[in-house]
Amino acid sequence: MVTEPHFSRVRDDAATAAVCDLLKQRFDDRFTTGASFREQHGHTTTNLKNQMPDGVVFVKNTQEVSDVVTLCNEHDVPVIAFGTGSSLEGHLNAPFGGISIDLSQMNAVVEVHPEDLNCTVEAGVTRKQLNDYLRDTGLFFPIDPGADASFGGMAATRASGTNAVRYGTMKDNVVSLKAVMPDGKIITTASRAKKSSAGYDLTRLLVGSEGTLGIITEVTLKLSGIPQAIAGGMCGFPDLESACNATIMTIQCGIPIARIELLDVMQIRACNLYSKLDLVERPTLLVEFHGTETGVAEQIELFGEIVADCGGSDFQSASRAEDRTKLWTARHDAYWASHELRPGAKGISTDACVPISRLAECVTQTQQDLEDNGFVATTVGHVGDGNFHVLLLLDPESPAEQEKADAFLSRLAHRAISMGGTCTGEHGVGQGKMKYMLEEFGPALAYMVAIKKAIDPKNIMNPGKMLPNLG
Repeated sequence: MVTEPHFSRVRDDAATAAVCDLLKQRFDDRFTTGASFREQHGHTTTNLKNQMPDGVVFVKNTQEVSDVVTLCNEHDVPVIAFGTGSSLEGHLNAPFGGISIDLSQMNAVVEVHPEDLNCTVEAGVTRKQLNDYLRDTGLFFPIDPGADASFGGMAATRASGTNAVRYGTMKDNVVSLKAVMPDGKIITTASRAKKSSAGYDLTRLLVGSEGTLGIITEVTLKLSGIPQAIAGGMCGFPDLESACNATIMTIQCGIPIARIELLDVMQIRACNLYSKLDLVERPTLLVEFHGTETGVAEQIELFGEIVADCGGSDFQSASRAEDRTKLWTARHDAYWASHELRPGAKGISTDACVPISRLAECVTQTQQDLEDNGFVATTVGHVGDGNFHVLLLLDPESPAEQEKADAFLSRLAHRAISMGGTCTGEHGVGQGKMKYMLEEFGPALAYMVAIKKAIDPKNIMNPGKMLPNLG
């Protein structure tokens, strides 16, 4: 058993084989070393190579997670948590092998406290599952990352999405966590009280840690009341800068908009092809307003004035649920729709986030970069937060295109950081963006490394992710 901290991992085939044998005895058919399962659990939707774990174990409760982690800790074998597999930066890869712990069967809503506006769910519960469960309570969980992600993964990657401009991100909506730490111990990070001034904020430490400090098994969440009135709408602009300026003015004017999403010309074209729409191909904002009937009407009126001032046109609001659903379904299908622009291409998705005052500048410079390099690409964004995404469509057989794409991704990250922003607003760091961490955090990165070494001295928790030079 290794007792000294070490961060340049060396794969131990004998230890890994021993762990696999013991897990097979313990879990029987809920443990597998089948190649197809292993490949699925190393799945990545980036340009990173799939690095499979040595085995996959399907757990049903927190104690089982603890048993697996304890065993792996004793043998110094890595563990990687798996939820729904929707992460985008290689979070699930196993560069040093190890065991993938699949939490998808931990999918129970543990308890709901409507009077306290919170609930507790197991890590495998998904966003849609919870909101279906809550339907008759008058409450909902607002964070919507697009994919029907699991709450363990959403908390681990500090997810956000289309509603974040009004309701915040996962860090704002997680009350407490239950987690299994690297030594197998089970902890609860906080109570259900609305606030506390006691102790270190372990909840916020684990939210966004990407499984490098512990495995989240239960999440206590804030809930929100379903608005009395909801209205959506869309409007077009002559260029991206005008659309971004309208977004900036909306936020600066204090309009409590629930969603404000940017789609560029190429994305509108893709949505038309994929979702059978007939939208005008121009930079477009999709918006949604929540509140009372009177409040929503006032928000729509103010937003319409801003659109006109920024050169926008054809602002149309929609209060019918079916009309809003059609538009937002098209937005959520944007990733798959984009592939209609170049059939057979591989999509590489990235994101960046900047202060709202630099949004127009960053988006327009990025758009010019795409055009100068001849990329087939789409741009969408949760622009009320200064966050936008670019999807490059590449020939999977062209090393030249991949090399050019890598250079673009690097320029975008550096551009965002230089504007006081971040290399990732919501995709997370994983393997793909480790190389930007020192530039973004400077000396603060050393303290992140110190925390990792103190909590996980053997570096068994999702090694090779987030923090560079740890192996």
